[in-house]
Amino acid sequence: MPMSSNVAGKNISEIEIQSISGFGIWLLVQGKEYFMPYEQFPWFKDAKVGQILNVTLSPSGKLHWPDLDVDLSVEVLEAPERFPLIAK
Repeated sequence: MPMSSNVAGKNISEIEIQSISGFGIWLLVQGKEYFMPYEQFPWFKDAKVGQILNVTLSPSGKLHWPDLDVDLSVEVLEAPERFPLIAK
């Protein structure tokens, strides 16, 4: 007999790369969707897919891509215009 439930499962992933395109990266962080265009986040433009997918979220809300040596806060994702690029 197949099992079924009316209760949806809990999403345990706090960060998910949803799409990688020629223009940028869509990601879901704690239930909120963000788009990172390469012109504002150039570190990802020539990165390999595996490097982009290897991301963690710290309890303080910082995203870390160890393979790319990139750390970003959720605040940067919400208002990238407030944080001009330092590295080129």
